[in-house]
Amino acid sequence: MDARLDFFADPTTGKALKQFMALGKALKESSLPATTQELVSLRVSQINGCAVCIDMHTKEAAAAGETSVRMNLVAAWREATVFTAAERAALELAEEGTRVADAAGGVSDEVWANAAKHYDQEQLAALTLLISAMNLANRLNIITQQPAGNYVAGQFH
Repeated sequence: MDARLDFFADPTTGKALKQFMALGKALKESSLPATTQELVSLRVSQINGCAVCIDMHTKEAAAAGETSVRMNLVAAWREATVFTAAERAALELAEEGTRVADAAGGVSDEVWANAAKHYDQEQLAALTLLISAMNLANRLNIITQQPAGNYVAGQFH
């Protein structure tokens, strides 16, 4: 499969995507744990069916020390015993924040309160930006049919 667009070939989109990548770098530098960021990014990408982001975030998660067991179970995190309460809260927030069209109320107060029990204000802000950014990245990649499989951990950071 060939990509429909090369975002970096156009000066306007290239500039915008460099800014978007700067957001990703800032999130990586936040106090939100790296493994949580990768698990959330992976789950959002699974929900949206973004192969290129699934490829990227499984490789980044492995590079951050994540185990294959946990990466394989993130799709069924509710039934898995390998995630902490904080990670479960982040994954639940990621699901509700991604499935806004499916859940007419958006993110419920209960899900937000649960996340707030585990993360401070800075981490909640980072988590919210991460979920939103992953949904944007997924849509860009899906619309333009970006191919998956060739990502190398650390390639964009």
